[in-house]
Amino acid sequence: MNMTSEKPQGSSIREQTASVKQNDSLTPSRNFLFVSDVGLIGDLAYAVKNEGNQVRYYIASKTDKDISDGFVEKVGDWESLKDWADIIVFDDIGFGAAAERMRKEGKAVVGGTAASDCLEIDRDFGQEQLKKAGLQTVPSWEFTTFDDAIKFVKDNSGRYVVKPSGKAQEEKVLSFVGQEEDGLDIVSILERYKSTWSTKIKSFQLQRFVSGVEVAVGAFFNGQEFILPACINFEHKRMFNEEIGPSTGEMGTLMFWSERTRLYDETLPKFTTLLAEMGYVGYFDINCIVNARGIYPLEITPRFGYPTINIQMEGILSRWSDFLYALANRQQFNLRTQRGFQIGVVVAVPPYPFSDPAAYRRYSEDAVIIFKKVMSNGIHHGDAKLVDGDWRLAGNSGYALVVTGSGPTLEDARKETYNRVRNVIIPNMFYRTDIGERWNRDGDLLQTWGYL
Repeated sequence: MNMTSEKPQGSSIREQTASVKQNDSLTPSRNFLFVSDVGLIGDLAYAVKNEGNQVRYYIASKTDKDISDGFVEKVGDWESLKDWADIIVFDDIGFGAAAERMRKEGKAVVGGTAASDCLEIDRDFGQEQLKKAGLQTVPSWEFTTFDDAIKFVKDNSGRYVVKPSGKAQEEKVLSFVGQEEDGLDIVSILERYKSTWSTKIKSFQLQRFVSGVEVAVGAFFNGQEFILPACINFEHKRMFNEEIGPSTGEMGTLMFWSERTRLYDETLPKFTTLLAEMGYVGYFDINCIVNARGIYPLEITPRFGYPTINIQMEGILSRWSDFLYALANRQQFNLRTQRGFQIGVVVAVPPYPFSDPAAYRRYSEDAVIIFKKVMSNGIHHGDAKLVDGDWRLAGNSGYALVVTGSGPTLEDARKETYNRVRNVIIPNMFYRTDIGERWNRDGDLLQTWGYL
C-alpha cells in the first residue's frame, strides 16, 4: 500500500474548484479577518481563502499560536488590520464587546455582542431568556457553594445534572449526569468536587434530569432574521461508544438540513426579536430534550459550534465567503444545502479531552498526520499545521481532525465518513465508531411525536 505524508490532494482540488467558482460567479476578492481565542475557526478560514479571498487569522492563546500555520496567513494583532478587512469574523463567545465596537465603527462583522455572550456564559440569564421567549424550561438551581447544593439534593431527592457555570463550563469533563433516582450519586460527586475543584468551579447549576431525545436546532441569524434551512443535529459528547466515559467538547455529530418543522417553529423564531435587539450576527443553536410532552431547551449556543461548523461545511453548497459577507451586511441569502445526512467524526490524540501539556509533549507533539491515499473531501484540520507539505499536530489539546461525509441515507453517510477516517494514520489516534447510530431510534421517536 502506498502511503504518503504529503498534504492531501484534496486541498489542491478544493483550491482549484474554488478558483472555478470564483471566476464563474465574478465575485470580487474580499479581505477576511478571522479572530479566535484558541484556534477554532482555521478550517473555515482556509475554505474562504480557497474561494479566492485574502485571509488573515489571529489567535489569542499563546499555546495555540501555531494552529493553522501554513494553511492561512497568521497575524499577531488583529486590531491593526480592522481597516484592511472587509469582513471580520469572531469565532467564539468572549469577543462580544469587541464585535459591538467594530460594528459601531461601521465594520461588517460576524459575531456576538456582550449580551449574547451572556446567553451561554451565564446559565441563569440564559434560562431567564428562554422563559421570556415562551419556552418551557427544565427546573434548575444556581449555587455558589457545594455545601448548599449537597443540602439541597439531600432535602429534594431526585435525578439531577451538574453543570459548571462561567468559564468553568468550558471544562466539559466537569459536567455530570446523575444516574440514581435518589440523587445520592450527585451528592458523592459534589463532595468530590468540593475537595478537588472548588477553586475552579465558582458557580454551578443543578438541573432536573428529563428523559427523551437530545437534539439541537440551529440556524444562521443575519442581525434581523434567521436564514433557512435550519440545521437539526445530534451531538455525541462522551468519549467512547454508547455514551461511556468522560464528557468531551464533542466526539462527533449527525446532522441534516430542514425547512420549517415543529421543532424549529417552537424554538428559534421565538428569539428573533431578542437577537435583533442585541445586534447578534452568526450561528445560533438551542440544545433540547424532546419527549411526547414537549420541547425542553437545555442550553443556548450563540456562536459557531465545533465540530458543527466543519460538518456544516460538508453540507452547505453555497460559497462560504458569499454567505459570511451577506450575514455580516445583514442581507438575505439563498442558502443551498445538500439533501440527506452529514456526519462528522473527531479524530483525537492524547491528552484530549483533558488539559495535560506534559502528556501532549510526550505522546503527540508535532506528530505527522499520514494519509494512506490522496483525498479530495471530508478532511478538516483542527489543531494542526502545514509544514513543508506535511500536516502536523499543533497546539497542545490533541483535537487533531474532523472527518466528514454525507449521503442520501444514514448508512451512506456513515460509510463515506468512516472510509475517510480509516484513511488517516496518526500515532495514538482514537475516535468513536458509532456516530449517527442513534438516529434509527431518535428519528422514529421525533417523527412519532410530530416534531419533524
